[in-house]
Amino acid sequence: MRALVSVSDKTGLVPFVKGLEALGWEIVATGGTKKLLDESGVKTIGISEVTGFPEICDGRVKTLHPKVHGGILGRRDIPEHMATLKENGITTIELVCVNLYPFRQTIAKEGVTMEDAIENIDIGGPSMVRSAAKNWKDVTIVCDPNDYDKVLGEIRENGFTCDDTRLKLSAKAYTHTAEYDMMIATYMRKQAGLNEKLFLEYDLKQPLRYGENPHQTANFYSSLEPASFSLAFAKQIQGKELSYNNIQDANAALNVVRDFDEPFCVALKHMNPCGAAVADTIEKAWQEAYEADKVSIYGGIVAVNRELTAEVALGMKPIFLEIVIAPSFTPEALEILSAKKNLRVLQVDMTKSAAPVPQFISVNGGMLAQQLDTQIEKCTAEMCVTKAKPTAAQLADMDFGWKIVKHIKSNAIAVVRDNHTIGVGAGQTNRVGSAEIALKEAQAAGFTEGLILASDGFLPFGDTVALAAQYGVTAIVQPGGSIRDEESIAKADELGITMLFTGVRHFKH
Repeated sequence: MRALVSVSDKTGLVPFVKGLEALGWEIVATGGTKKLLDESGVKTIGISEVTGFPEICDGRVKTLHPKVHGGILGRRDIPEHMATLKENGITTIELVCVNLYPFRQTIAKEGVTMEDAIENIDIGGPSMVRSAAKNWKDVTIVCDPNDYDKVLGEIRENGFTCDDTRLKLSAKAYTHTAEYDMMIATYMRKQAGLNEKLFLEYDLKQPLRYGENPHQTANFYSSLEPASFSLAFAKQIQGKELSYNNIQDANAALNVVRDFDEPFCVALKHMNPCGAAVADTIEKAWQEAYEADKVSIYGGIVAVNRELTAEVALGMKPIFLEIVIAPSFTPEALEILSAKKNLRVLQVDMTKSAAPVPQFISVNGGMLAQQLDTQIEKCTAEMCVTKAKPTAAQLADMDFGWKIVKHIKSNAIAVVRDNHTIGVGAGQTNRVGSAEIALKEAQAAGFTEGLILASDGFLPFGDTVALAAQYGVTAIVQPGGSIRDEESIAKADELGITMLFTGVRHFKH
């Protein structure tokens, strides 16, 4: 039996190869792999001894040779193949242990040049991996150090690996080369400015019990690179396993939190904020977010952007919540929350970055790709388009409302006062309908004057402005941009309402 060994990741290699050698296997090795094995006392055959040809072009060409690939690809069950190998002095290779040049690690380095990247594109390695994977009935392909013990154990016990193991290793090997090629293609296409192909790579994080509904199957995958504000890289401290809907809702909550620097709390239900507040302390932000809608928060998710304290945890304790999210928790808070065994408690990295965040949404037979809407506009007096000018307090509330309304499903209306929500209208088929829902919520909570209304899209008619005035709205912030903007401006002027145009739309479908 002969094994060909050529690896970049040398983790666990020496014990594995020594185990093969002890079982009577010949070891063929290349370059740095041979050097390591020789220094470890393993008797090896150099690849040039097999091919009868030296490594050339600075090692770019060493294994691309019939005496290598013939030994791997020759089918043992076809007499003509075996006769050809014998005629050409080719020895069969029964095991290929190969993993590839560290391309991902290379391009992740700061200041890496394209030349460095290209020199870390493996050519011979993928060829050997694919050859061995193709001939899996006769050849064992090992590209993951985590498989060394299993492979060596089967060889010790049975003399060779079993068919099922070789088939699984073959599939794993093709995955290894597919990921590698996709990584290189993505890098090279970026250098060339091409975008007509989209390659995505995610690893299974966990299978889910079901999807949006019990009859739908679902899995949760994570990107390869850790990300902030990400459920895929959250630390679950306690509670039941996350469900499909939990993940969707918690992700929406994190996107809201991302927009705030001051102490902030949001309660969220079905991917829409139902209560949100900024304050001087996280304790006060929590209390005001809770009081904004004590009914809708039931069975919802709460996220904060500061360490969650015992005082906040005590406030949450009597309420049925699905998930609590924070960047950290005090020991006392965790002790209090631990009494709620089913409550999912998640610690999430909330480190902010200026880097664009990709967003992918599947549609039937396709995929939509865009950058996540992380843009923030600060509301200023210069945005005012009405005769009535905003006060400093109104500007602060409009700024808060404008940040919140972008995270409500369109058509979206947020009614706020004193830096917390008091009414939310989400997902209606017309904007007046959303406004009516939000304004009635505010009225029911006892808020009837000095209200601020934020709209994620423009108000093309005066009807929403007129309705808002009936419920005590004194200031409105909206994108503007309708061909009938003058109608809403005129209505605002008639009713003494101040109105800002931000110039930016924030639809969320």
